[in-house]
Amino acid sequence: MAAMEIEFKFHIPAGRLKAVEAALRRGTVVRTRLQARYFDTADQALAAQGIVLRLRKEGRRWVQTVKATGDNALHRLEHNIDLGAAAAGSAVPMIDPQRHQGTPVGDRLAKVLAASGAPLVERQSTDIVRLTRDVRTTGAGGAVVELALDVGKVVAQAGTPDERESPVCELELELKRGDVQGLVALARRWSQQHGLWFSTVSKAERGARLLAKLDVIPAVKAETPCFAEEKGKLDGHAIQQAVVASCLAQMLPNASEIAAGSTDEEQIHQLRIGIRRLRTALRELAGLDERTDLFNGAEWEPPLVEAFRALGVLRDREQVVKLAQPQLRDAGAPEFDPLAGDDAAAAHAPSPGDVVRAPAFQSVLVSLIGFTAAATAAVEDAPKSDAEAPEQAPSPSGPLDASDARRYLRKRLQHLHGQIVRDGRRFESLNSEDQHRTRKRLKRLRYLAEFVMPLFADADDKEEKSAAERYLKRLRPAQDALGEFNDEAVAQALYREATARDARAWFAVGWFSARHAAGAKACRKALGEIVKAPRFWKKRS
Repeated sequence: MAAMEIEFKFHIPAGRLKAVEAALRRGTVVRTRLQARYFDTADQALAAQGIVLRLRKEGRRWVQTVKATGDNALHRLEHNIDLGAAAAGSAVPMIDPQRHQGTPVGDRLAKVLAASGAPLVERQSTDIVRLTRDVRTTGAGGAVVELALDVGKVVAQAGTPDERESPVCELELELKRGDVQGLVALARRWSQQHGLWFSTVSKAERGARLLAKLDVIPAVKAETPCFAEEKGKLDGHAIQQAVVASCLAQMLPNASEIAAGSTDEEQIHQLRIGIRRLRTALRELAGLDERTDLFNGAEWEPPLVEAFRALGVLRDREQVVKLAQPQLRDAGAPEFDPLAGDDAAAAHAPSPGDVVRAPAFQSVLVSLIGFTAAATAAVEDAPKSDAEAPEQAPSPSGPLDASDARRYLRKRLQHLHGQIVRDGRRFESLNSEDQHRTRKRLKRLRYLAEFVMPLFADADDKEEKSAAERYLKRLRPAQDALGEFNDEAVAQALYREATARDARAWFAVGWFSARHAAGAKACRKALGEIVKAPRFWKKRS
């Protein structure tokens, strides 16, 4: 059976498991033991392409499954083959990739295996007890959703001295049929009621980490949006979805790791960049399609702003000091740590995990993930089961067509470009608040340009691509100059605050004050170079 799987997966804190299970058992549940074996090549060719090949005993039946990443955070390509009931004492069936031949995900599997040329080997296994229950949502977002509570473990290199295992405690919500917004509403309700957080780590990935003995994975950085259709066919809604999906592709893996307890600085930094990019997308692309409340700022703005600030409270201060101290030392400043004795900030600052696990932040993530999959239509009326009413969807109004969408984007790019050029000419005379606003506008211009450059440049036209790249390159000196100028302003404020605890901080205050005028002049000159930047969106396409 081939299918497009649409699901949310949430991690359940240990202290919440009993409450989640009790809530699940308020309806009719089915208990199944799932014992799975995962296969890949020795060099993990399948994992590198987001493919999972699994042989699983579900109760008494064996099922072979291949999965692969889909278009967004909710979509998974999947194909299952029922191999029948296992007889008492019978051997485990052999894995056979040919069973998936002729399906989209099976063809992707065959292509990767052919390119690798390496044989399949068992990589890890799982032993899970699953409780499932179907829930029917009602109203405009009616759907049938399967709730699956999985508790168990993932084991790598079983039976060897290097055996390692990782506990599994998660709740999956899979859309069986109906409207994806019914799934989103239910996911928000369960995550809010039980303090769950969205997780991007699959059981297969848990096993791969055990094999590699990885405790921290590299942070995920931003990538250019992937537009599935030709640019001449993309309406405003499709552009919004693709750009938001691109932002989430950076945010979700980093947020998932931080929620699970990681304090990796680069993951926190990349999550903050992702939040800033997302805020730019939701603000600058709002006029492409006004059908959803997500783009009016009322729902998404406060939680994203709060998370961005909270994640940056200690990191920004520590980073500024790290950059400032060597410069001050070279200038002859007395040895002094401006953060020493400032325990109040650390005592009141939430941990990165607390910030990401906050219900308001998780609610925004769930809503945005659902938005990227909102084109999924109801396939049939849902049968009766345990009913829970979803939130009502906003009234629709049509998105801009492809031509009007690109015209709108040209206006937004030109507006930001013009504001920055204007502010650049008078940067030295601006007050500090307006100087900071100019820096934020420059970031918005850069992100917006990165988002939409594929819409104004043919992938096969090197000249069009290079025009967009040249424009972005022209922005970099100004970004660097304004970034350094902002860091010094933050440092000056930090050292000025520290003078109340130690008079040695006055040296730094005076040193940064003396540099302010030269820094503002450097910013003005760098911003002035943007006037010469070739505006790639001006070319007709």
